[in-house]
Amino acid sequence: MNKTFAIFGVAILMATCGTAVAQTRRMSPQQSDARKSVSAAQMKATIEKLVSFGTRNTISAATPEAIQTGKGIGAAREWIKAEFERYSKECGGCLEVKTDSVTEGPAPRIPQPTEIVNVYAVLRGSDPASAKRIYVVSGHYDSRGTDTLDAKADAPGANDDGSGVAVVLEAARVLSREKFPATIVFLAVAGEEQGLNGSKHFAKMAREQGWDIEGVLNDDTVGGDRSPGQKNILRVFAEGIPASDLNESGNLRSLRRIRALGGENDSSSRELARYIENERRGATGQGRAGQKDALAVKVIYRPDRYLRGGDHTSFNEQGFAAVRLTEWRENYNHQHQNPRTESGIEYGDLPKFLDFEYLAEVARLNVATLASLASAPASPANVRLLTKELVNDSTLAWDSAPNGLVDHYEIVWRDTTAPEWQNAKVVPANATRGTVDVSKDNVILGVRAVSKGGAKSIAVVPVPER
Repeated sequence: MNKTFAIFGVAILMATCGTAVAQTRRMSPQQSDARKSVSAAQMKATIEKLVSFGTRNTISAATPEAIQTGKGIGAAREWIKAEFERYSKECGGCLEVKTDSVTEGPAPRIPQPTEIVNVYAVLRGSDPASAKRIYVVSGHYDSRGTDTLDAKADAPGANDDGSGVAVVLEAARVLSREKFPATIVFLAVAGEEQGLNGSKHFAKMAREQGWDIEGVLNDDTVGGDRSPGQKNILRVFAEGIPASDLNESGNLRSLRRIRALGGENDSSSRELARYIENERRGATGQGRAGQKDALAVKVIYRPDRYLRGGDHTSFNEQGFAAVRLTEWRENYNHQHQNPRTESGIEYGDLPKFLDFEYLAEVARLNVATLASLASAPASPANVRLLTKELVNDSTLAWDSAPNGLVDHYEIVWRDTTAPEWQNAKVVPANATRGTVDVSKDNVILGVRAVSKGGAKSIAVVPVPER
């Protein structure tokens, strides 16, 4: 049975009347079960196994002999591939397990030609028209110590980024038990610490092959380091001005339109970030079982942290919506450090520093978001805001959906200073336009499609049409 979200109570009553509805809902029983299937113990075991390879430095040993000894990045990738294959066997072959490789170097962080191998599993969509839509969850399985070029010293990489790989594997384990209209890709990349090499190759391949990637969740350092100052908050970094607009020629017109319409905060990546925040609130209205200490999501209006980088950037540069998920407060003594104790300070990225329940909450959020996205109809296409006349209401138009997944559409809007969508008006599935009694000059508007189970597409902000 497909996992979808259900809308209950007053929200449905108001929606059927075509009036504005508040942005509240509950998870369906199926979605709740999926979240409950996420296991903190399983993720702990995954990270401990990754740490057992000694180092996963991209330039560490990957020969058949090294793989046989269970040490180095080669052994790590073979184990990850075997885990995907195990999950696929358990679901009757539902996952297509693949590798994608490129040889890089010599380069500053790759002293000699090195094969960089990405490992991924594809959960193909069950609906022919929707299966071309792809959603990706990623983490990097390579690690490093104090010296990026040290291929032999222990580099446990429990948090950076064993935690992200644990999320990817756990999402694959849980979601492979279900079927979804759209396609989900579970991706473990290498070469992140050497310069995002693996993700750059993968994203470029996806662009060249015409993959319709509509969202990438890059989990990197999501283990919830237990150091003082850590909060039960997950940061979601999302670019504003698309990197692809800056990297390609002929996009001055696009940048001028963004400036003219005040669209700096409505890139496809920021709409994806809003979606993730909405999924966090959608479970109960509060978060983790309604508890006061529920995992919170903080969207950061910035591509990434200062002086740092992540694999989502590779997808941004290819024009895909992609965000980085990372813990609230990183402990740099526990990142990019050889394990040791100096002056009473313990260094090293070790499992004992992680909060595995925090990590499980991050995985639950990933699972919920991916399931909702893959269950939802495609986002409306060719969305326009009609601006032919000077009126104080707002009319939007869009193309009809290509398949029968749409139960209705929602016109959404928010104050220009508000971070999240605040209001919605339901429009029937057979309609391709709708009007709301609010001035287009005062708000940001969008349109999204909703399935019968309540799964919502990512909202699309319109372009003006005269």
